[in-house]
Amino acid sequence: MPSAFQFQCHLVLIFLAASKGETRYLEVRDGGEDEPFLLLSEDLKRELSAGQIYRRSLRCIDMLSIEGQFTFTADQPQLHCATFFIGEPEELITVEYDFVNIDCQGGDFLKVFDGWILKGEKFPSSLDHPLTASQRYVDFCESGNIQRSIRSSQNVAMIFFRIHQPGNGFTVTIKKNTNLFPCNVISQTPSGRFTMVIPHQHRNCSFSIIYPVVIKISDLILGHLNGLFLKKPSVGCAGVGDFVELLGGAGLDPSKMFPLADLCHSFHGSAQMKIGCDNTVLRMVSSGKHINRVTFEYHQLDLQETETRKENSIEEFCFPSI
Repeated sequence: MPSAFQFQCHLVLIFLAASKGETRYLEVRDGGEDEPFLLLSEDLKRELSAGQIYRRSLRCIDMLSIEGQFTFTADQPQLHCATFFIGEPEELITVEYDFVNIDCQGGDFLKVFDGWILKGEKFPSSLDHPLTASQRYVDFCESGNIQRSIRSSQNVAMIFFRIHQPGNGFTVTIKKNTNLFPCNVISQTPSGRFTMVIPHQHRNCSFSIIYPVVIKISDLILGHLNGLFLKKPSVGCAGVGDFVELLGGAGLDPSKMFPLADLCHSFHGSAQMKIGCDNTVLRMVSSGKHINRVTFEYHQLDLQETETRKENSIEEFCFPSI
């Protein structure tokens, strides 16, 4: 039975699919009772490939993964609204204000947040983001015309807004920009392959997968010798400036998740782990002294995999997920 966090995250991802087009563009394919797949039809793909600007209205709670122009107009007081933006791992999100008609003095607000917040938990965590928590918010009522374009630091961003007066609202344009060295990513899909590179930078990067998964690390370069350690109170990568850790938990913030394994040294081969948590994170900590790189692939756990252990798998965690 899925947890409340997993249900909320899957609801967000379903919004993501639904937001890629109007209902006429959606094709629903049965993926099981609990996990329907909503896919883009070829009609919308043809329209977007023709160079047309995609436009549609926003809902109070919404999700966007494509570029375009989006308008929200309140038909009644809307006091708790948010729109989630997500791109591919190598993309950054830019939010541009085209038109804003809200009553800041009357309690309305429109804020862009650099990342995602869900149930009070942030991604990226405050430990892994280059800006302070307060700097990650850009409030239109405070900045006004001074800052009408805001770019995210990773492939996710969001806006919060409150509008009291029917008829008021705003229009934003969403654009995507290439990020040569992606750091801090939320995966749009339950399976994939990714290479994370941190080139001589003192920073921490997290790759979040909001599904129970099998994750397989095939290549890790940290400039050290070989080694792989399960997380224990007295054993791990303490004192090592460059390492990768696997985290699992039931929330969005990596800093609040349970550490499962440390990888302190370079290796070529295969290290596989089953993680049955609602959220799985691969996090790389870099001192800035090396060019660190990790390549991994992942896919969602199915029922058979939760019951069958593989010889080259590390101990499973977060089972059962209740």
